[in-house]
Order: sequence, then structure tokens, then C-alpha cells
Amino acid sequence: MSIWHRTRVVLALSLIGLLFGATWAGAVTLIDFRYPAPQTIECDPDNAGLTLPDGFCALLFASDVMGARHIEVAPNGDVFVALRNTRTRDRGAHTGGVMVLRDTNGDGKADRREQWGENGGTGIFLHDDHVYFAPDDAVLRYPLVSGSMRPSGPPDTIVMGLPSDRNHAAKSIAIAPDGNLYVNIGAPSNACQTQSRRPGSQGVDPCPQLENRGGIWQFSASRARQRQNSNGRFATGLRNVVALALNPATGSVFGVIHGRDSLHELWPELFTEAQRVEKPSEEFVLIERGDDFGWPYCYHDPETARKYLGPEYGGDGRAIGRCASAKSPLVGFPAHWAPNGLVFYHGGQFPERYWGGAFVAFHGSWNRAPAPQAGYNVVFVPMSGDRVTGEWSVFADGFAGGNISPQGAEARPSGIAVGPDGSLYVSDDRGGSIWRIIYRGE
Repeated sequence: MSIWHRTRVVLALSLIGLLFGATWAGAVTLIDFRYPAPQTIECDPDNAGLTLPDGFCALLFASDVMGARHIEVAPNGDVFVALRNTRTRDRGAHTGGVMVLRDTNGDGKADRREQWGENGGTGIFLHDDHVYFAPDDAVLRYPLVSGSMRPSGPPDTIVMGLPSDRNHAAKSIAIAPDGNLYVNIGAPSNACQTQSRRPGSQGVDPCPQLENRGGIWQFSASRARQRQNSNGRFATGLRNVVALALNPATGSVFGVIHGRDSLHELWPELFTEAQRVEKPSEEFVLIERGDDFGWPYCYHDPETARKYLGPEYGGDGRAIGRCASAKSPLVGFPAHWAPNGLVFYHGGQFPERYWGGAFVAFHGSWNRAPAPQAGYNVVFVPMSGDRVTGEWSVFADGFAGGNISPQGAEARPSGIAVGPDGSLYVSDDRGGSIWRIIYRGE
């Protein structure tokens, strides 16, 4: 099936959805059919360093976008990038905010950029002629005239006073068509121990961190100056969900959890070094109101695909206890890969087997030594609606280059988005690169 034929099929299904109320792929609002498949764009000779499946190629859409975190692509093809604050030895300190990248000559690469905002952050979302941007302690909303690269006025503070001290301060966001705003508020610790990361230290029970962290909170995307409260807690027991997204086919909220660390270092009498390397899972989860995924009391074992009681709470690697009621993941990814970006493929450019599936950007591990570090890639999960239909696989690799480690990697994937023509964009907060992946045909 040709790219143009696939695009006509997508359009037809979208029109059917408008007529009969179907929710397939988000219908017309998610794909701008003014932009055809990029038949004339030249990929880089070496795919800009990436290894991809047959039929795909890549080019470097932009470089030197330092601190690039999550990304969104507007209907006109502009790429909106959330920038964190950065400090490097050779460049000094740089204030983040939002950078907008535009390809003005149609060669597939950005040749114009605008940056604005007064503070850095991670989450970004385009919704109802506004740019939503999340520094670590708030969610801001900037008005945006369609097609503009800069906001038309100052921001409204939609959510304020979010906890941002200690670890896992980055806020990822997603907005549903009905105006519900979902915010990840990561837990500040590994396992809520009395003495954090001390061998043998017991867990605090109940964990007070769950009062305002370790979960997803729901707000209104249209009301200003909201504050976090327990009534807005959408789901709990989620250590940190930087990779947060809505499935446009169903409207459901999904995430990939950063799992806990240091099973062997903290409890050497219970877990071997090999078990510390391979456990627990990074969990791909469907998040529904009222869900409890069990952190810090539970962890998911990829070997048995079950949740077990954490050693801080009396577990020994075999006891299940209260974790019998914790919600299980759809997929258990390898330990410590650090999932940072998630998007569902709603374009028509890629082959049909990718339609509706999930792409996950893994930032890469720091704590699998002496085993090799891993992650630093993009994986694909085939799906139909909210159901996983097959085994996940590595889709794009090679981001790190020859030194696969946090300090040696050339790039660490952070954000991921689908463009209006169905291209896949991946950002990197290590080297400041943004790739565009397109399908040429097998």
C-alpha cells in the first residue's frame, strides 16, 4: 500500500468517525492533511547516526537545542520544544523556556528558531490556541495565534505551588479534548525509607510522600491559579511518570514509570547483584481514576510479571502481601532504562502495523554497572485501542554513539512527537539534537 493510499485511508476513517461518532485515531483534529508525506525530503546519508527498521530513514531536524525535553508539533509543522535550565562547563548557565523551530524552505530541517519564557521545564502541550508549559513548580498557559512562533501575550498560571524540592521535580503534562489537564508529580525518593538509600533502612508506613507526590493529579486546563489537593489526585503509587500521554484513539491516560533502584545495594542479603541489574521493571501502564500502582510498597518483577512486596516493607523477593491489589502494567520493560517520552502513533505515513501503537523514548540507564548500561533508544509497542497486541521491539537506536553511558553518550532521548505528515520527532537533552524519522517504503 503506497503512502498516498494509506493517507486516503486515514482520511476516510476520520470522516467516518465524524459521521458516526467513532474515536479512531483522534480523527481530523490530529492530522493536518495539507501536509503530504515527505516524498522529496532527503534523509541524512547515515540516518543522522540512527539505526532504524527497513524502509525508514532519518535526518537531523535541528541541532544545538540545549536542554531539549518534551516536544509538540503544531499543525503547520512547527516544533515546540520545552527547554530545561542548563549549566555546562564550556557554555555556562542557560535559561530554558520554550523554543520554536520552523522549516521555511521545505528541506525537512529547521532554519528558523525563536525562544521565549523565563524559566526552564519539561512538559509542553498545544491545546485550544495555547501553549501549555510546565516548569518544575507550575503549569503556565501562553496564548498563541495560529501559525505564530511567539505567544501573543503573557502567560496565565494555570497550576501553581507544585512541589519541586529534591528529586524527580520535572513535571510532564497531557491535556484531554474535554479540558482535563493531567500532571505527573514524581516522588522525591527511591522507596520512602526512614533514611533515604541507607542499607537496611525501613520504609515509612504509610508513606507521607504520597500525600502530594508519587502520582498523577487532574486539573482544569482553563481555570487559573489552581492548587494541588487530594480531591484532584487521579492515581497514586506511581514513583515518577515523565513519559505521560493520552491515547487519542480512546482518550485514556497512559504512562511509563521510572522504577525503583538499588535492591542489592540496600538489601544484599535478599537480592544478588544480577537481580539489582535486571529488576524491577519500567512499567508501561494504563492509568485510570483511583488506580494504585503500589509504590513505594511494591515493585514489578519482569521475570515473573508479578508485583512483590518491597524489602523496606518486609518483602524478601517472594512475598506479595498488599501488592496483590496493586495494578499491574501492560508491559514490563527492562530495569533502569529511564522512560522519558511517550506518544501514540496517529499518523498515516508509517505502515499500518504502527497505527495506534505506542513509541517510548528511553533516556538511558546510569546504574546497571558492572553490566553494560542500556536504553538510550526508542521502542515500539503494537496496540489496538488500549490493548497491547504483540511484543515490544527497539525501533530506533544509535543515539548514544559508541559510549553508552550517561556522561559519555552523544545523545539521550527525552521527548517524542508525531508531526502533521506522520513523521516521528525525537528530542535529546544531552547533545541538543532533534531527529525527524520518515518512512520511504520497504
